[in-house]
Parts: sequence; structure tokens; C-alpha cells
Amino acid sequence: MKQYLLSVYQPDGDRPPPEILEPIMRDLDALNQEMKAAGAWVFSAGLHPASTATVVRAKDGEVFTTDGPYTEGKEHLGGFTVIKAPDLDSALEWGRKLAQAIGLLPIEVRPFQGEAED
Repeated sequence: MKQYLLSVYQPDGDRPPPEILEPIMRDLDALNQEMKAAGAWVFSAGLHPASTATVVRAKDGEVFTTDGPYTEGKEHLGGFTVIKAPDLDSALEWGRKLAQAIGLLPIEVRPFQGEAED
């Protein structure tokens, strides 16, 4: 099976209040359990705000670091899940379930390069 990255993009700003966030976290936990039971789940994690990022870049033989995200924007990668799926249609179905669990946030589904079918 191929591995796919399900990326969760969220707007910059404060976390939602507990009355909004807690049901989302319960739905995410239930979905992760469903993925594990199906043998699809590989790894998932949330990320700290984009403001905590440090960009490392090599140029002209030197390495530079810059505080903050690589690009300025109103949305950033907030978390991700890596799954195993037999094909893109199956991966997209997990992406749909993730989008439903989270609500209004977009989910990008992308296969990893160089992965052969089992």
C-alpha cells in the first residue's frame, strides 16, 4: 500500500474556545481509532503555531536561519496524518472523514513519492 499525507490547514490566530475545540478533538480521536482499526493509520500530529517555526536555508555555501514560517499567509499547516491506502480513492475517503471530523478546515491529500504498490 502507498502512504499518503493528509495535511490540515488552519487560519492563523488563537485556538478556538473549548466549547468548539473539545467536540472536534473527540471526533478526531474517534477517527484515529477507526484508522488504526482499519490498518490505515501510520502517524499523526498537531503542530505549534507557524510563529514558532524556524526556516533553515543554504545559500552560497552558508546556512542561514530565519524566524517565522517559510511564507507569510493567512493559513498554515496545523497538523497532519500519514496513512496507508491501496489507492487514491481510498486515501480521499479518509481525507473526507478527516474534513468532516474537523469541520471547516481544508484537508490536502498527497501521495509520497517513490512508493511502489504492495
